[in-house]
Amino acid sequence: MTTDEIKKIIQNGENSYIEFKEEEIKAKELAEEIVAFSNSEGGMILIGVDDEGNIKGVKDDKIEETVMNICRNNCIPHIIPLYENIEVEGKRIAVITVPKGLNKPYYTADHKYYIRVGTTKRIASKEELLRLFEAGGSLHFDISPVEGTSIKDLNIDIIRDYFMKYNTFDLLEEPEESVERILVNADILKEVDGRKLCTVGGLLVFGKNPEKHLPQNGVSFAHFKGNEITDELIDKKIITGRIQDIAEQLMVVIKNNMLIPSVINGLKREDKEEYPMIVMREAIVNSLVHRNYSISGSKIRVLMYDDRIEFRSPGRLPNTVTIEKMKIGVSYARNPFLVKYMENMRYIDQLGRGIPMILKKMKEAGAKEPLLMEQGEEFVLTIYKA
Repeated sequence: MTTDEIKKIIQNGENSYIEFKEEEIKAKELAEEIVAFSNSEGGMILIGVDDEGNIKGVKDDKIEETVMNICRNNCIPHIIPLYENIEVEGKRIAVITVPKGLNKPYYTADHKYYIRVGTTKRIASKEELLRLFEAGGSLHFDISPVEGTSIKDLNIDIIRDYFMKYNTFDLLEEPEESVERILVNADILKEVDGRKLCTVGGLLVFGKNPEKHLPQNGVSFAHFKGNEITDELIDKKIITGRIQDIAEQLMVVIKNNMLIPSVINGLKREDKEEYPMIVMREAIVNSLVHRNYSISGSKIRVLMYDDRIEFRSPGRLPNTVTIEKMKIGVSYARNPFLVKYMENMRYIDQLGRGIPMILKKMKEAGAKEPLLMEQGEEFVLTIYKA
């Protein structure tokens, strides 16, 4: 980090990734700031700069030791930041670069979980804390119980068909208490204080009406005449239900909205798809299986434009997963229940071949390479027209 870079950061002021603090900051407050950055996307703390961006400087020669002790003793799990001393206008500024945490959630010595929101920190809400645990891999939301549900919210006929096909026994020949025990063992139900509640995954795959209890379930589809979201709307659909049914319905909707131009090959006329349907199927199922269902109120969005189609899934990538790893087939399972059941039903495999296959097929079709990115709280897969 150079002096000019620090000057520019100070001139631009505080934001989601930059925090100014004066030398007199208490250990407790600094720990809160560090934890908040680690639980979010990381960031930088400049000690020796006031809230207005005035450079005050740091005089304590042991401030680096103090900062490292705070990271070790006041932040749990321990956080290891990058520490630098940068001189600006003849004054020393302590620059603490906090990485995005890989062992979320982090908390302070008084057991408080902080997150960064804009230019401030705050204690994480219950929903945000749930997402932090999920991001850290210590909780899988798809096997969490859903309050207010019971076995009556499940379609037993579909469950029976599933067990007949993949477990080769008839569920309805079992005594009632055995049926509930089997469903608990299969993570379709979960026992909580003597009650048998449906799990998130149980509702999504086998529920009668999943969106009744999980309004975030489903897909919002929109087709625009042009390449901007402000262009004329050609078609709009909200698709809900069990995720395997959503996948099938969305395939039909996308196909009906695609142009199928003809090309002449010798004496024959052949239809050419704008998007290979095998690619669309993979993108659809990938979105449904890997989205973050703990984000309430947000459905998957599929936006179709003249030159591309975007699959926007709620939730950033889990810890340790990167876009580069996805491109080479490193698989991950945010929702292992959904992955297992959708794999058994032959919608996916667990080999991580989905994204590499999409990239390969679109290259073969002569299209621009699909774009994978995180945008806000969404993971976006953009597939360009062949």
